[in-house]
Amino acid sequence: MKEEREAFSKRLAEAMRAAGYEPRPSVLSREFNLRYRGEPITFQSASRWLNGRSLPGQDKLQVLARLLGVEPHALRYGGSTSRIGEPRLPWDAALKPHDREAVEGYLALPAQHRKLVRELIAALAS
Repeated sequence: MKEEREAFSKRLAEAMRAAGYEPRPSVLSREFNLRYRGEPITFQSASRWLNGRSLPGQDKLQVLARLLGVEPHALRYGGSTSRIGEPRLPWDAALKPHDREAVEGYLALPAQHRKLVRELIAALAS
């Protein structure tokens, strides 16, 4: 079982690097908790996963795999951890033309005005 946990930790770190994340517990716990709807994991849990001391449960493995863009089975048991799914589209690919214009207008503003727009959006959203 120890070898299984160590092999998982190596695959996890490799998948994190491939996805553009530094394989550190603080990074893993932050990114994981942004996507997981259950009770957040602790820094210590992420550390145990990355250091081969424990394995995540199936629900957490699914979130990890989605986060890192790999097949859950490959992450857990080995095999190809190649990226899955369709290539990621640029963040603005789903924007409608009028929304794209608004974003481009925002980006053209000076820094002080962008800050005011962010504050306005935050106030409207709350």
